[in-house]
Amino acid sequence: MAQELSIIGAGGLTGRELMGLLSHHEDFQVVHITSNQVNGQLLKDVFPSESFSSNLAFKKHDAPIPKGSTVVLATPNEASLEMAPKLLDAGHKVLDLSGTFRLHDKKKFETAYKFEHNQFSLMDQVTFGMPELFREKLKGASFVSNPGCFATSAILPIALLGSLRSKIGSPIVIDSKSGVSGAGGRTEEITFAYTHVYENFRAYKVLTHQHEPEIEEYISIGSKKLETIFTPHLLPVYRGILSSIYIQFSEDIAENEILEKFQQNTNNEPFLRLLTNPESVELKNVQQSNFLDFGFRLRGRTLAIVSAIDNLRKGAAGQALQNLNLMHGFPESKGLLKE
Repeated sequence: MAQELSIIGAGGLTGRELMGLLSHHEDFQVVHITSNQVNGQLLKDVFPSESFSSNLAFKKHDAPIPKGSTVVLATPNEASLEMAPKLLDAGHKVLDLSGTFRLHDKKKFETAYKFEHNQFSLMDQVTFGMPELFREKLKGASFVSNPGCFATSAILPIALLGSLRSKIGSPIVIDSKSGVSGAGGRTEEITFAYTHVYENFRAYKVLTHQHEPEIEEYISIGSKKLETIFTPHLLPVYRGILSSIYIQFSEDIAENEILEKFQQNTNNEPFLRLLTNPESVELKNVQQSNFLDFGFRLRGRTLAIVSAIDNLRKGAAGQALQNLNLMHGFPESKGLLKE
């Protein structure tokens, strides 16, 4: 029997992307979707281009949620903060796509997200939803926080260095470029709209982006805290993130040692692809997929890594489906790779 899912905020970009993936996954059945904006309308009428066959209709966010269903929160940060505790108390498994339950430092969270976190005790229950790093914890988990899209593009390539992270000296510089769907989504400001990025290119949230402390938390190794300098930029494309990551080692390291570490940590991963050089990493090769492509080059003690993901897949809905599969004991890649 299929596991029932309820998706709160299914009318947004990530909700729509996840619904499309789930429509081909026979082990999950979406039984409840919400959107105050299109309340009462059929899913297939709201998204006719997706060829949804379901007669499921959108309900308001406060409509009763079916008992026993796993709840996906594709909601703004404040809404997740309010809803997650109630859902957990009611016995639902919860997967939160917002940034509300990613950081374990309350002060850093409130500085980055600019509101008070009054449910911080729940951080003892939550699992960070990055399967490549926390796969065993995710199996059967009841409360999962999906990573941010920029954070995914940076955390994974750096974490794959494994023990070599202990030899990193100065702050890591991360220069990321995102399509408009990664910067705005359902609450995007007018400056993130395509009319404002066409024939344009700019940085935003310089040294203030909420994914910076998330990256720092999950790339640290043991007691060694690694500092990052992160700057996102807005590309005149719809989907995809390309990140250039610059690392300075405190001692000489052979290129073969880095290559072996990357190969060791990617060989058995279904969605990580190590390419022969950083110039081979392109958005067009990861769009509409759940892959993270990356390549590297070493010059002296400077390591340059270039990574690329689809922000709506590996950066959001695709990684969410990986997590849902693990939470319910299904093959991790089901619904994400061509059979």
